[in-house]
Amino acid sequence: MAKAPVLTPQGEDFPRWYQDVIAKAELADNGPVRGTMVIRPTGYALWERMQREMDDRIKVAGAQNAYFPLFIPESYLRKEAEHVEGFSPELAVVTHAGGKQLEEPVVVRPTSETIINASFSKWVQSYRDLPLLVNAWANVVRWEMRPRVFLRTTEFLWQEGHTCHATQDDARAYARGILHNAYEDFMVNVLAMPVVVGRKTARERFAGAINTMTLEGMMRDGKALQMGTSHELGQNFAKAFDVQYLSASGERHHVWQTSWGTSTRMVGGLIMGHGDDHGLRLPPRLAPTQAVVMVVKDGEGVGEAAAALVAELRGAGVRVALDDRTDTPFGRRAVDAELKGVPVRVEVGPRDLVDGNVTVVRRIVGTKTPTAVGATASAVTSALTEDQQALYDEALARREEKTADVTTIEDAIDAAATGWARIPWATLAEGGENRLAQDAITVRCLVRPDGSVPESDDEPGVVAIVGRSY
Repeated sequence: MAKAPVLTPQGEDFPRWYQDVIAKAELADNGPVRGTMVIRPTGYALWERMQREMDDRIKVAGAQNAYFPLFIPESYLRKEAEHVEGFSPELAVVTHAGGKQLEEPVVVRPTSETIINASFSKWVQSYRDLPLLVNAWANVVRWEMRPRVFLRTTEFLWQEGHTCHATQDDARAYARGILHNAYEDFMVNVLAMPVVVGRKTARERFAGAINTMTLEGMMRDGKALQMGTSHELGQNFAKAFDVQYLSASGERHHVWQTSWGTSTRMVGGLIMGHGDDHGLRLPPRLAPTQAVVMVVKDGEGVGEAAAALVAELRGAGVRVALDDRTDTPFGRRAVDAELKGVPVRVEVGPRDLVDGNVTVVRRIVGTKTPTAVGATASAVTSALTEDQQALYDEALARREEKTADVTTIEDAIDAAATGWARIPWATLAEGGENRLAQDAITVRCLVRPDGSVPESDDEPGVVAIVGRSY
Protein backbone atom coordinates (compact mmCIF):
# COMPACT_ATOMS: atom_id res chain seq x y z
CA MET A 1 0.00 0.00 0.00
CA ALA A 2 1.08 3.57 -0.63
CA LYS A 3 1.53 5.74 2.42
CA ALA A 4 -1.89 6.89 3.59
CA PRO A 5 -2.83 10.57 3.73
CA VAL A 6 -3.64 12.08 7.09
CA LEU A 7 -6.95 10.42 7.91
CA THR A 8 -8.23 10.01 11.43
CA PRO A 9 -8.07 6.24 12.10
CA GLN A 10 -11.47 4.57 12.24
CA GLY A 11 -10.69 3.03 15.60
CA GLU A 12 -9.89 6.42 17.07
CA ASP A 13 -12.89 8.45 15.85
CA PHE A 14 -15.14 6.88 13.21
CA PRO A 15 -17.31 9.98 12.54
CA ARG A 16 -14.17 12.11 12.10
CA TRP A 17 -12.70 9.47 9.76
CA TYR A 18 -15.91 9.66 7.71
CA GLN A 19 -15.68 13.44 7.39
CA ASP A 20 -11.98 13.20 6.53
CA VAL A 21 -12.65 10.77 3.70
CA ILE A 22 -15.42 12.93 2.25
CA ALA A 23 -13.16 15.98 2.27
CA LYS A 24 -9.86 14.42 1.17
CA ALA A 25 -11.38 12.16 -1.49
CA GLU A 26 -13.18 15.25 -2.81
CA LEU A 27 -16.63 13.71 -2.61
CA ALA A 28 -18.65 16.64 -1.24
CA ASP A 29 -18.56 19.97 0.57
CA ASN A 30 -21.03 21.52 2.98
CA GLY A 31 -23.41 23.91 1.23
CA PRO A 32 -23.92 27.54 2.30
CA VAL A 33 -27.29 26.73 3.93
CA ARG A 34 -26.99 24.52 6.99
CA GLY A 35 -27.66 20.89 6.17
CA THR A 36 -27.14 21.18 2.41
CA MET A 37 -24.27 19.67 0.45
CA VAL A 38 -22.35 20.31 -2.74
CA ILE A 39 -21.67 16.95 -4.39
CA ARG A 40 -18.30 17.22 -6.13
CA PRO A 41 -17.58 15.43 -9.45
CA THR A 42 -15.89 12.45 -7.74
CA GLY A 43 -18.90 11.94 -5.46
CA TYR A 44 -21.43 12.59 -8.21
CA ALA A 45 -19.76 9.99 -10.43
CA LEU A 46 -20.58 7.42 -7.74
CA TRP A 47 -24.21 8.57 -7.66
CA GLU A 48 -24.40 8.44 -11.46
CA ARG A 49 -23.22 4.83 -11.44
CA MET A 50 -25.80 4.03 -8.74
CA GLN A 51 -28.49 5.76 -10.77
CA ARG A 52 -27.65 3.83 -13.91
CA GLU A 53 -27.66 0.44 -12.19
CA MET A 54 -30.85 1.19 -10.27
CA ASP A 55 -32.63 2.71 -13.25
CA ASP A 56 -32.00 -0.39 -15.35
CA ARG A 57 -33.50 -2.61 -12.66
CA ILE A 58 -36.50 -0.32 -12.12
CA LYS A 59 -37.27 -0.35 -15.83
CA VAL A 60 -37.04 -4.14 -15.92
CA ALA A 61 -39.75 -4.05 -13.22
CA GLY A 62 -41.93 -2.16 -15.70
CA ALA A 63 -41.84 1.35 -14.21
CA GLN A 64 -41.41 4.42 -16.41
CA ASN A 65 -39.66 7.61 -15.37
CA ALA A 66 -41.60 10.85 -14.94
CA TYR A 67 -41.16 14.17 -13.15
CA PHE A 68 -43.47 15.93 -10.70
CA PRO A 69 -43.30 19.47 -9.26
CA LEU A 70 -41.02 20.49 -6.42
CA PHE A 71 -43.75 22.63 -4.84
CA ILE A 72 -46.81 21.00 -3.29
CA PRO A 73 -49.92 22.83 -2.07
CA GLU A 74 -50.03 22.58 1.72
CA SER A 75 -53.63 21.36 1.52
CA TYR A 76 -52.47 18.24 -0.33
CA LEU A 77 -50.44 17.05 2.64
CA ARG A 78 -53.37 17.58 4.98
CA LYS A 79 -55.54 15.16 3.02
CA GLU A 80 -53.80 12.14 4.62
CA ALA A 81 -53.68 12.78 8.37
CA GLU A 82 -50.99 10.25 9.33
CA HIS A 83 -48.77 11.42 6.47
CA VAL A 84 -48.83 15.10 7.41
CA GLU A 85 -48.32 14.30 11.09
CA GLY A 86 -45.28 12.20 10.28
CA PHE A 87 -43.63 14.84 8.10
CA SER A 88 -44.67 18.09 9.80
CA PRO A 89 -41.44 18.52 11.84
CA GLU A 90 -39.34 18.26 8.65
CA LEU A 91 -41.31 20.48 6.28
CA ALA A 92 -39.96 23.57 4.55
CA VAL A 93 -42.92 25.83 3.74
CA VAL A 94 -42.96 28.78 1.33
CA THR A 95 -45.32 31.55 2.47
CA HIS A 96 -44.05 34.49 0.36
CA ALA A 97 -43.13 34.65 -3.33
CA GLY A 98 -43.06 37.35 -5.97
CA GLY A 99 -42.94 40.01 -3.27
CA LYS A 100 -46.22 39.09 -1.63
CA GLN A 101 -47.80 36.55 0.67
CA LEU A 102 -49.19 33.47 -1.03
CA GLU A 103 -52.89 32.74 -0.73
CA GLU A 104 -51.98 29.14 0.13
CA PRO A 105 -48.55 28.17 1.46
CA VAL A 106 -46.65 25.60 -0.60
CA VAL A 107 -44.46 22.85 0.78
CA VAL A 108 -41.08 22.07 -0.73
CA ARG A 109 -41.27 18.38 -1.69
CA PRO A 110 -40.39 16.10 1.28
CA THR A 111 -41.76 13.09 -0.65
CA SER A 112 -44.28 12.94 -3.49
CA GLU A 113 -47.16 10.67 -2.48
CA THR A 114 -49.61 13.55 -2.37
CA ILE A 115 -48.76 15.42 -5.55
CA ILE A 116 -48.36 12.21 -7.54
CA ASN A 117 -51.77 11.01 -6.38
CA ALA A 118 -53.27 14.27 -7.58
CA SER A 119 -52.09 13.20 -11.05
CA PHE A 120 -53.06 9.57 -10.56
CA SER A 121 -56.65 10.66 -9.84
CA LYS A 122 -56.75 12.03 -13.41
CA TRP A 123 -54.77 9.28 -15.11
CA VAL A 124 -56.56 6.25 -13.66
CA GLN A 125 -60.09 5.73 -14.98
CA SER A 126 -60.42 2.08 -15.94
CA TYR A 127 -58.96 -1.30 -15.01
CA ARG A 128 -57.21 -1.03 -18.37
CA ASP A 129 -55.04 1.76 -16.92
CA LEU A 130 -53.64 -0.63 -14.29
CA PRO A 131 -51.07 -1.36 -13.14
CA LEU A 132 -49.72 2.18 -13.35
CA LEU A 133 -45.99 2.11 -12.59
CA VAL A 134 -44.08 5.39 -12.29
CA ASN A 135 -40.63 6.33 -10.98
CA ALA A 136 -39.13 9.79 -10.42
CA TRP A 137 -35.51 10.84 -10.02
CA ALA A 138 -35.58 14.07 -8.05
CA ASN A 139 -34.40 16.08 -5.07
CA VAL A 140 -36.34 16.38 -1.82
CA VAL A 141 -36.13 18.65 1.21
CA ARG A 142 -36.54 17.54 4.82
CA TRP A 143 -35.39 20.06 7.40
CA GLU A 144 -32.71 18.11 9.24
CA MET A 145 -31.77 19.07 12.78
CA ARG A 146 -28.54 17.01 12.94
CA PRO A 147 -27.17 16.90 9.39
CA ARG A 148 -24.38 14.61 8.17
CA VAL A 149 -23.18 14.76 4.58
CA PHE A 150 -24.83 12.04 2.45
CA LEU A 151 -26.45 10.40 5.51
CA ARG A 152 -28.88 13.08 6.65
CA THR A 153 -29.03 16.34 4.73
CA THR A 154 -31.73 18.95 4.38
CA GLU A 155 -31.74 18.42 0.62
CA PHE A 156 -30.80 15.13 -0.99
CA LEU A 157 -31.20 13.26 -4.26
CA TRP A 158 -33.23 10.11 -4.66
CA GLN A 159 -35.59 8.02 -6.71
CA GLU A 160 -39.13 7.39 -5.58
CA GLY A 161 -41.42 4.92 -7.27
CA HIS A 162 -45.22 5.04 -7.07
CA THR A 163 -47.65 2.46 -8.38
CA CYS A 164 -51.37 1.73 -8.60
CA HIS A 165 -52.84 -1.78 -8.73
CA ALA A 166 -56.26 -3.35 -8.97
CA THR A 167 -55.80 -5.60 -5.93
CA GLN A 168 -53.95 -5.67 -2.65
CA ASP A 169 -52.21 -8.89 -3.66
CA ASP A 170 -50.84 -7.28 -6.83
CA ALA A 171 -49.59 -4.27 -4.87
CA ARG A 172 -47.96 -6.47 -2.22
CA ALA A 173 -46.24 -8.60 -4.87
CA TYR A 174 -44.91 -5.53 -6.66
CA ALA A 175 -43.57 -3.92 -3.48
CA ARG A 176 -41.73 -7.14 -2.66
CA GLY A 177 -40.47 -7.50 -6.21
CA ILE A 178 -38.86 -4.07 -6.10
CA LEU A 179 -37.42 -4.85 -2.67
CA HIS A 180 -35.67 -8.01 -3.83
CA ASN A 181 -35.19 -7.81 -7.60
CA ALA A 182 -34.20 -4.16 -7.82
CA TYR A 183 -32.89 -3.02 -4.43
CA GLU A 184 -31.42 -6.17 -2.86
CA ASP A 185 -29.93 -7.32 -6.16
CA PHE A 186 -28.23 -3.96 -6.65
CA MET A 187 -26.94 -3.68 -3.10
CA VAL A 188 -25.57 -7.21 -2.95
CA ASN A 189 -24.24 -7.60 -6.48
CA VAL A 190 -23.09 -4.05 -7.26
CA LEU A 191 -22.47 -2.33 -3.92
CA ALA A 192 -21.12 -5.61 -2.45
CA MET A 193 -23.13 -4.88 0.69
CA PRO A 194 -24.87 -7.74 2.52
CA VAL A 195 -28.20 -6.24 3.59
CA VAL A 196 -30.77 -7.65 5.98
CA VAL A 197 -34.17 -7.42 4.29
CA GLY A 198 -37.10 -7.23 6.69
CA ARG A 199 -40.32 -5.65 7.87
CA LYS A 200 -40.43 -2.43 9.87
CA THR A 201 -42.38 -2.36 13.12
CA ALA A 202 -45.44 -0.14 13.45
CA ARG A 203 -43.29 2.40 15.30
CA GLU A 204 -40.83 2.64 12.39
CA ARG A 205 -43.34 2.39 9.55
CA PHE A 206 -43.52 5.10 6.86
CA ALA A 207 -46.21 7.67 7.66
CA GLY A 208 -49.32 6.70 5.72
CA ALA A 209 -48.24 3.14 4.84
CA ILE A 210 -49.79 -0.13 6.01
CA ASN A 211 -46.45 -1.94 5.69
CA THR A 212 -42.85 -0.82 5.27
CA MET A 213 -40.06 -3.17 4.23
CA THR A 214 -36.43 -2.17 4.55
CA LEU A 215 -32.87 -3.08 3.61
CA GLU A 216 -30.43 -2.57 6.48
CA GLY A 217 -26.67 -2.47 6.04
CA MET A 218 -24.10 -2.70 8.82
CA MET A 219 -21.39 -0.06 8.78
CA ARG A 220 -17.82 -0.83 9.86
CA ASP A 221 -18.46 0.66 13.31
CA GLY A 222 -21.35 -1.74 13.90
CA LYS A 223 -24.18 0.76 13.40
CA ALA A 224 -27.05 0.22 10.98
CA LEU A 225 -27.92 2.29 7.94
CA GLN A 226 -31.31 2.06 6.25
CA MET A 227 -30.28 1.69 2.60
CA GLY A 228 -33.74 1.68 1.02
CA THR A 229 -37.42 1.03 1.69
CA SER A 230 -40.47 -0.33 -0.10
CA HIS A 231 -43.96 0.48 1.19
CA GLU A 232 -47.43 -0.93 0.81
CA LEU A 233 -49.67 2.13 1.02
CA GLY A 234 -52.93 0.21 0.98
CA GLN A 235 -55.75 2.53 -0.09
CA ASN A 236 -54.98 5.43 2.25
CA PHE A 237 -53.81 7.88 -0.41
CA ALA A 238 -56.20 6.52 -3.01
CA LYS A 239 -59.13 7.39 -0.76
CA ALA A 240 -57.68 10.77 0.19
CA PHE A 241 -57.24 11.73 -3.49
CA ASP A 242 -60.11 9.66 -4.91
CA VAL A 243 -57.98 7.48 -7.17
CA GLN A 244 -60.57 5.01 -8.50
CA TYR A 245 -60.94 2.70 -11.46
CA LEU A 246 -63.93 1.17 -13.21
CA SER A 247 -63.70 -2.63 -13.11
CA ALA A 248 -64.52 -4.95 -16.01
CA SER A 249 -67.90 -5.58 -14.36
CA GLY A 250 -68.66 -1.85 -14.20
CA GLU A 251 -68.00 -1.27 -10.48
CA ARG A 252 -65.82 1.53 -9.12
CA HIS A 253 -62.96 0.65 -6.73
CA HIS A 254 -60.11 2.51 -5.11
CA VAL A 255 -56.68 1.38 -6.28
CA TRP A 256 -54.08 -0.29 -4.08
CA GLN A 257 -50.72 1.45 -4.03
CA THR A 258 -47.00 1.14 -3.34
CA SER A 259 -44.12 3.56 -3.00
CA TRP A 260 -40.40 2.82 -2.73
CA GLY A 261 -37.15 4.74 -2.66
CA THR A 262 -33.37 4.90 -2.38
CA SER A 263 -31.20 7.99 -2.09
CA THR A 264 -27.72 9.53 -1.96
CA ARG A 265 -27.59 8.03 1.53
CA MET A 266 -26.24 4.97 -0.30
CA VAL A 267 -23.06 6.95 -1.02
CA GLY A 268 -22.59 7.37 2.72
CA GLY A 269 -23.27 3.66 3.20
CA LEU A 270 -20.67 2.82 0.57
CA ILE A 271 -18.05 4.92 2.38
CA MET A 272 -18.79 3.57 5.86
CA GLY A 273 -19.46 -0.01 4.78
CA HIS A 274 -16.22 -0.58 2.87
CA GLY A 275 -13.74 2.23 3.59
CA ASP A 276 -10.55 1.71 5.59
CA ASP A 277 -7.85 3.90 7.11
CA HIS A 278 -6.44 4.51 3.62
CA GLY A 279 -9.76 5.91 2.31
CA LEU A 280 -12.44 4.55 0.01
CA ARG A 281 -12.61 1.01 -1.28
CA LEU A 282 -14.96 0.89 -4.26
CA PRO A 283 -16.64 -2.31 -5.46
CA PRO A 284 -15.33 -2.88 -9.00
CA ARG A 285 -18.83 -3.20 -10.51
CA LEU A 286 -19.70 0.25 -9.17
CA ALA A 287 -16.39 2.10 -9.54
CA PRO A 288 -16.55 4.86 -12.20
CA THR A 289 -12.87 4.11 -12.89
CA GLN A 290 -12.10 0.43 -12.36
CA ALA A 291 -8.43 0.68 -13.23
CA VAL A 292 -5.91 3.47 -13.68
CA VAL A 293 -2.75 3.00 -15.72
CA MET A 294 -0.08 5.15 -14.09
CA VAL A 295 3.10 6.33 -15.78
CA VAL A 296 5.74 6.18 -13.04
CA LYS A 297 8.37 8.05 -15.04
CA ASP A 298 8.21 9.11 -18.67
CA GLY A 299 10.68 8.18 -21.37
CA GLU A 300 12.05 4.91 -22.69
CA GLY A 301 8.72 3.99 -24.29
CA VAL A 302 6.78 4.14 -21.03
CA GLY A 303 4.13 6.56 -22.30
CA GLU A 304 3.48 4.50 -25.41
CA ALA A 305 3.27 1.26 -23.41
CA ALA A 306 0.84 2.84 -20.95
CA ALA A 307 -1.40 4.16 -23.75
CA ALA A 308 -1.43 0.71 -25.39
CA LEU A 309 -2.45 -0.90 -22.08
CA VAL A 310 -5.28 1.60 -21.69
CA ALA A 311 -6.57 0.73 -25.16
CA GLU A 312 -6.30 -3.01 -24.44
CA LEU A 313 -8.10 -2.72 -21.10
CA ARG A 314 -10.83 -0.58 -22.61
CA GLY A 315 -11.26 -3.20 -25.32
CA ALA A 316 -11.66 -5.80 -22.58
CA GLY A 317 -14.58 -3.82 -21.14
CA VAL A 318 -12.70 -2.18 -18.25
CA ARG A 319 -13.52 1.41 -17.26
CA VAL A 320 -9.94 2.65 -17.37
CA ALA A 321 -8.12 5.98 -17.11
CA LEU A 322 -4.56 7.01 -17.99
CA ASP A 323 -2.55 8.97 -15.43
CA ASP A 324 0.50 10.36 -17.20
CA ARG A 325 0.93 13.47 -15.01
CA THR A 326 4.65 13.02 -14.53
CA ASP A 327 4.94 16.63 -13.38
CA THR A 328 3.17 15.48 -10.17
CA PRO A 329 5.17 13.15 -7.88
CA PHE A 330 4.23 9.51 -8.41
CA GLY A 331 3.73 8.88 -4.69
CA ARG A 332 1.17 11.63 -4.45
CA ARG A 333 -0.75 10.26 -7.43
CA ALA A 334 -0.69 6.72 -6.02
CA VAL A 335 -2.00 7.92 -2.66
CA ASP A 336 -4.77 9.88 -4.40
CA ALA A 337 -5.89 6.81 -6.37
CA GLU A 338 -5.85 4.75 -3.19
CA LEU A 339 -7.78 7.40 -1.25
CA LYS A 340 -10.46 7.55 -3.95
CA GLY A 341 -10.77 3.77 -3.95
CA VAL A 342 -9.78 2.93 -7.53
CA PRO A 343 -9.86 -0.90 -7.44
CA VAL A 344 -6.73 -1.54 -9.55
CA ARG A 345 -3.60 0.44 -10.39
CA VAL A 346 -1.31 -0.61 -13.21
CA GLU A 347 2.05 1.06 -12.60
CA VAL A 348 4.24 1.39 -15.71
CA GLY A 349 7.87 2.37 -15.12
CA PRO A 350 11.01 2.19 -17.26
CA ARG A 351 12.82 -0.23 -14.95
CA ASP A 352 10.04 -2.87 -14.93
CA LEU A 353 9.32 -2.34 -18.61
CA VAL A 354 12.86 -3.37 -19.52
CA ASP A 355 11.96 -6.82 -18.17
CA GLY A 356 8.60 -6.77 -19.95
CA ASN A 357 6.65 -6.20 -16.72
CA VAL A 358 4.29 -3.75 -15.07
CA THR A 359 3.07 -3.75 -11.45
CA VAL A 360 -0.59 -4.51 -10.71
CA VAL A 361 -1.76 -3.06 -7.38
CA ARG A 362 -5.10 -4.21 -5.98
CA ARG A 363 -6.75 -1.74 -3.61
CA ILE A 364 -9.20 -4.11 -1.93
CA VAL A 365 -6.93 -7.02 -1.03
CA GLY A 366 -3.77 -4.90 -0.84
CA THR A 367 -1.48 -6.91 -3.12
CA LYS A 368 1.25 -5.55 -5.39
CA THR A 369 2.28 -8.00 -8.14
CA PRO A 370 4.83 -7.79 -10.99
CA THR A 371 2.92 -8.84 -14.13
CA ALA A 372 3.99 -9.47 -17.72
CA VAL A 373 2.74 -6.75 -20.05
CA GLY A 374 0.98 -9.32 -22.21
CA ALA A 375 -0.86 -10.77 -19.21
CA THR A 376 -1.97 -7.42 -17.77
CA ALA A 377 -5.50 -7.32 -19.21
CA SER A 378 -6.23 -10.83 -17.99
CA ALA A 379 -4.77 -10.06 -14.54
CA VAL A 380 -6.84 -6.88 -14.20
CA THR A 381 -10.16 -8.42 -15.27
CA SER A 382 -9.61 -11.39 -12.95
CA ALA A 383 -8.72 -9.04 -10.07
CA LEU A 384 -11.90 -7.01 -10.59
CA THR A 385 -14.07 -10.13 -10.42
CA GLU A 386 -12.26 -11.59 -7.41
CA ASP A 387 -12.16 -8.32 -5.47
CA GLN A 388 -15.88 -7.65 -5.94
CA GLN A 389 -16.56 -10.95 -4.18
CA ALA A 390 -13.81 -10.39 -1.60
CA LEU A 391 -15.36 -7.08 -0.55
CA TYR A 392 -18.79 -8.68 -0.09
CA ASP A 393 -17.37 -11.65 1.81
CA GLU A 394 -15.45 -9.37 4.15
CA ALA A 395 -18.53 -7.25 4.88
CA LEU A 396 -20.67 -10.34 5.49
CA ALA A 397 -18.11 -11.87 7.86
CA ARG A 398 -17.87 -8.61 9.78
CA ARG A 399 -21.66 -8.39 10.12
CA GLU A 400 -21.94 -11.94 11.40
CA GLU A 401 -19.11 -11.36 13.85
CA LYS A 402 -20.79 -8.22 15.19
CA THR A 403 -24.30 -9.73 15.48
CA ALA A 404 -25.24 -11.52 18.70
CA ASP A 405 -28.19 -13.82 19.39
CA VAL A 406 -29.72 -12.74 22.70
CA THR A 407 -32.76 -13.61 24.79
CA THR A 408 -33.17 -10.54 27.02
CA ILE A 409 -33.63 -6.84 26.44
CA GLU A 410 -30.62 -5.97 28.58
CA ASP A 411 -28.42 -8.30 26.54
CA ALA A 412 -29.74 -6.64 23.37
CA ILE A 413 -28.73 -3.24 24.76
CA ASP A 414 -25.26 -4.56 25.56
CA ALA A 415 -24.84 -6.05 22.08
CA ALA A 416 -25.90 -2.78 20.44
CA ALA A 417 -22.83 -1.08 21.92
CA THR A 418 -20.68 -2.72 19.25
CA GLY A 419 -23.07 -4.16 16.68
CA TRP A 420 -26.49 -5.74 16.28
CA ALA A 421 -28.60 -8.15 18.29
CA ARG A 422 -31.09 -10.77 17.16
CA ILE A 423 -33.85 -11.25 19.71
CA PRO A 424 -37.26 -12.95 19.50
CA TRP A 425 -39.89 -10.32 18.73
CA ALA A 426 -42.23 -12.01 21.21
CA THR A 427 -39.67 -11.27 23.93
CA LEU A 428 -39.28 -7.65 22.88
CA ALA A 429 -42.65 -6.46 21.51
CA GLU A 430 -43.81 -2.85 21.75
CA GLY A 431 -42.88 -2.41 25.40
CA GLY A 432 -39.33 -3.59 24.80
CA GLU A 433 -39.08 -1.39 21.72
CA ASN A 434 -39.92 1.61 23.89
CA ARG A 435 -37.28 0.53 26.41
CA LEU A 436 -34.63 0.33 23.67
CA ALA A 437 -35.55 3.81 22.45
CA GLN A 438 -34.48 5.23 25.81
CA ASP A 439 -30.92 4.20 24.88
CA ALA A 440 -31.21 5.44 21.25
CA ILE A 441 -31.53 1.84 20.02
CA THR A 442 -34.12 0.82 17.45
CA VAL A 443 -35.61 -2.31 15.98
CA ARG A 444 -34.15 -2.09 12.50
CA CYS A 445 -36.50 -4.75 11.12
CA LEU A 446 -38.32 -8.02 11.73
CA VAL A 447 -37.34 -11.21 9.90
CA ARG A 448 -38.34 -14.84 9.92
CA PRO A 449 -35.85 -17.35 11.37
CA ASP A 450 -34.82 -18.25 7.80
CA GLY A 451 -34.12 -14.57 7.04
CA SER A 452 -37.16 -13.95 4.81
CA VAL A 453 -39.64 -11.10 5.26
CA PRO A 454 -42.66 -11.87 7.47
CA GLU A 455 -46.18 -11.06 6.34
CA SER A 456 -47.06 -9.53 9.71
CA ASP A 457 -45.58 -8.64 13.10
CA ASP A 458 -47.66 -11.41 14.67
CA GLU A 459 -46.14 -14.36 12.82
CA PRO A 460 -44.79 -16.95 15.27
CA GLY A 461 -41.01 -17.11 15.55
CA VAL A 462 -40.34 -13.64 14.13
CA VAL A 463 -36.93 -12.23 15.07
CA ALA A 464 -36.10 -8.57 15.69
CA ILE A 465 -32.82 -7.10 14.43
CA VAL A 466 -31.78 -4.48 16.98
CA GLY A 467 -29.05 -1.83 16.85
CA ARG A 468 -28.00 1.77 16.82
CA SER A 469 -28.34 3.57 13.52
CA TYR A 470 -27.39 6.57 11.45
